Amino acid sequence: MRWLVLSDIHSNLEALVEALKAAEGRYSSTVCLGDLVGYGPDPNAVVGWARENLAVCVRGNHDKASCDPEVASGFHYAARAAAEWTHDQLTETNRQYLQSLPQGPWPVGGFQIVHGSLRDEDKYLVSRSDAYEEFGGMNPGLVFFGHTHQQGGYTEDSNGFLQEVRPILFRGCSRVALELLGGEKYLLNPGSVGQPRDEDIRAAFCLYDDTCRQVEYWRVPYPVEKTQRRMEEFGLPDSLVQRLSFGH
Repeated sequence: MRWLVLSDIHSNLEALVEALKAAEGRYSSTVCLGDLVGYGPDPNAVVGWARENLAVCVRGNHDKASCDPEVASGFHYAARAAAEWTHDQLTETNRQYLQSLPQGPWPVGGFQIVHGSLRDEDKYLVSRSDAYEEFGGMNPGLVFFGHTHQQGGYTEDSNGFLQEVRPILFRGCSRVALELLGGEKYLLNPGSVGQPRDEDIRAAFCLYDDTCRQVEYWRVPYPVEKTQRRMEEFGLPDSLVQRLSFGH
């Protein structure tokens, strides 16, 4: 079976649409690693799509914050302002959907999905030492995680040797494949669809084929300026608007 693995869409409809166009015909089912909303200008359109199309989605911290002001109060100013705006925009049906999202880790077809980490849904896995702690409790040997907005991940072989995965994808619509080897463990991040932070402004996602055990990392250009104009129209913080131009 071929899976489309999305994460951190963050209410960016333009990025989501282009990612889906690029992946069209290449997958059978779709999962999301959380943060459907937050930051971006189209929360209802994105959540409405998720309700109709996702096999499963685990909750992200922005999904929680958009429904719970107490969670949002712990965010920095710009993220809090976006969460509060999102809260006011959401329809009741879409708010209930976000509130119903399960906490990761969640088993899906021979692998697991989480937002932050296996041990803490809000933890950022940003270093080898973070990954090392996760590998000790992994079963099965493939976990997709999000939250960092950085495409890549970590692998550990049967001898405990840990390596970082950092795919290099060139301009335009591009992809690179990673073959999953027997006996190795994988913590893989598809990157962020709607707000990349790895200095590549293109929408990011993964395709996973569980038959041939291959993960494809994808990057797809989208009309960033259109998303930014809509954010400005709604009065979302300028810092959130500008960071889409730089990918950090």
